[in-house]
Amino acid sequence: MKRLILTGWGGGSELARSGLAEIIIPFHFKFEWGPLPSAEKLSAYFAAYTTNLGPADHWSDWVRWPRGAKGRRLSLVEFCEPYDEIELWFGATARDQLQLVWLLDQLSGCPGLVQKLGLRLLDSDLMFYPDYDFTRGEPHIPVLDVAAEEFETAKLAWSAYCAPTPEACIDLLHRDLSALLMLRPALLELLAELPSPLTGLGATEMRFLEMLACGYVNTNALFHLRSLRRTFVFGEFDLGSLLEGLALGPKPAVAGLGDELRTIDSKNLRARHEVHLRSRLSLTKFGKAILAHQEDFSRHNPIDRWWGGTHLTNDRLWRYGAALTKP
Repeated sequence: MKRLILTGWGGGSELARSGLAEIIIPFHFKFEWGPLPSAEKLSAYFAAYTTNLGPADHWSDWVRWPRGAKGRRLSLVEFCEPYDEIELWFGATARDQLQLVWLLDQLSGCPGLVQKLGLRLLDSDLMFYPDYDFTRGEPHIPVLDVAAEEFETAKLAWSAYCAPTPEACIDLLHRDLSALLMLRPALLELLAELPSPLTGLGATEMRFLEMLACGYVNTNALFHLRSLRRTFVFGEFDLGSLLEGLALGPKPAVAGLGDELRTIDSKNLRARHEVHLRSRLSLTKFGKAILAHQEDFSRHNPIDRWWGGTHLTNDRLWRYGAALTKP
């Protein structure tokens, strides 16, 4: 039996060395941060390779290919067709669940693959140990069937997340999403990152302020004490961008972040990381007022970020608390 694994997990390289499948295909889109890729880019990613594509713009660019492997220029569907088993390995994180619904939406139009698909929902604790040794064998996680209900739920979720407002995602919470067991918790985590009606900040930004108020003064704690921060949507560099928004605006909520970040190229991640590491942070008076729900960050600072297909700006600041508040 020839087995293929498609995964959104960051440990794709460890899986590739495990021998658990002939080929491991990892996906690396960060749908939770920044503007979504265009439909044309996502379509080209799955299609047969063309010379018009840039580096990392095709699914085959991310694969650790064994010697003599063939088919890397095919479309993903064509490459999958010879395999007897195609397993989708995805975790409970918002990043993985977004990649899962996107992938199922793409594969829903390929009836020849449906009977071969199985889904493994990976344990979150396992997901955050990139040195997990898969050569010891498969994690004891059952393989779930992927059928019409899973495809329909995925299509609804992906369409809602790509919409230009979050209203369709709110509506999803009133539907039965049990076909994809981890989707509802991931959706709630994502919605919590919309601006609050009281403070204009999302859940992670507010946890930053709360941790600073408790005496945590460096970015290492804010970025890596996940169990203390209790928000799990964003990666380290995205967290850095959120912190910079809190500290470098016209009316900062956070003091102590290196001012040189204003002039360092945004793509120079190493230099920015070094500034983050040596900064000692504290709350400003304004930050304390936000924490006490006496001030709204968005009334004094520019907002310009993306939540799925929704462009959040000061004029179009969709807020989410007990309910969604329109701009």
